[in-house]
Amino acid sequence: MEHREAKRWTNLAGLFSRPKPKVGVTPADVVHRENKWRLLRYRPRPAGVAFRTPVLLVPSLINRHYVLDLMPGKSFTEHLVAQGYDVFCIDWGTPGPEDRFLSFDEIVDGYLGRALRLSARTAGAPNAHALGYCMGGLMTAIHATAHPERFASMVAVAAPVTFDDPGLLSRWSRTPTFDVDALVKAFGNVPWQLMQSAFHLLRPTLNLSKTVHLLDRAWDDEFLDGFLALETWGNDNVSFPGEAYRRYIEDLYRGNQLAAGTFSFAGKPARLEAITCPTLAITFEHDNIVPWQSAKLLVDRVSSPDKQWLHLHGGHVGAMVSRAAAKALWPQLVQYFAARDVPREAAPEVAREAAPEVAREAAPEIAREAAPEIARDAAPELAPDAGGPRPSNVEVRGHGNGRRRARSGR
Repeated sequence: MEHREAKRWTNLAGLFSRPKPKVGVTPADVVHRENKWRLLRYRPRPAGVAFRTPVLLVPSLINRHYVLDLMPGKSFTEHLVAQGYDVFCIDWGTPGPEDRFLSFDEIVDGYLGRALRLSARTAGAPNAHALGYCMGGLMTAIHATAHPERFASMVAVAAPVTFDDPGLLSRWSRTPTFDVDALVKAFGNVPWQLMQSAFHLLRPTLNLSKTVHLLDRAWDDEFLDGFLALETWGNDNVSFPGEAYRRYIEDLYRGNQLAAGTFSFAGKPARLEAITCPTLAITFEHDNIVPWQSAKLLVDRVSSPDKQWLHLHGGHVGAMVSRAAAKALWPQLVQYFAARDVPREAAPEVAREAAPEVAREAAPEIAREAAPEIARDAAPELAPDAGGPRPSNVEVRGHGNGRRRARSGR
């Protein structure tokens, strides 16, 4: 105990001079670059890729992608690669003043659509598994309403689908005094600092509770590195392109058009019932950003006969990136993808034949731009660890498969 106390105060005294933890270091190459966004492909494990269908990770538009690539040993991306998957990830980049008129459709139909097609084409597969986190899950679901054939399966993690919920963000967005047009006119792109202040107001005592937690665990070097990594990610956010933000607030938050079936996407209504690919919605009991009721609606609406709802007793970030998530959630996601895939060794002829078909579907400009420049070490010197709430019990509800509860391994 005395050693622990001495270690605690030594670590606290040197907190600001402590070397930054190595984060976001899973090796990756850039396979496509367009405007500010880029498509990363993580290098396979030494034994090679075991499954023919790639996994595309779709992070939130206003958060850095490296939330899914933590420190070595605590990275969901690293975990997928180690299990033999060909893993791709969208890095949305940082919008400039010239992106204030970038539309929601350009991002969700154009950028996301090209990322899906390029991931499949590069891997030599007819389609891809996609995992969308938070707003990334919402955008993935909207895209799937128009193009379900591009998905081998879709996983939506804490992805809001209906905005008629008791959450504070929904209430604030519907406040008559919130003038979206004036905000976009004044700033162009909505500053990340403004959005971050709103998120902080959701839990006014969060900084205090984090400080108490830090003081309590400061003796633990592993915890401390993870804490600092997560703080790095939490304070490295992205501004929202103005026109895309305007539509996001007016049509989705205020109009709740996606749930109503009146949201227009790719020239036609985006109906969740049009989603026919295997679908898994993951919700968190203590999510103060996306209430679980908002995210669960996805599995209630999709037409796929293969749909599941996984409910965890964690928070918006911690339940996905914590040590407990690595033990309980990540293996379930690996199993989910594996059950909807074919090992590469079992169907080599499919992998050989898939590429020409996908190449024909891809836009010609994508074929020209897809692989002229391969950049080494694409993952930036960033990424966080967890430390958030640990999932305790996990509920799995599968369409037609009943319901089961599993201990998550605290």
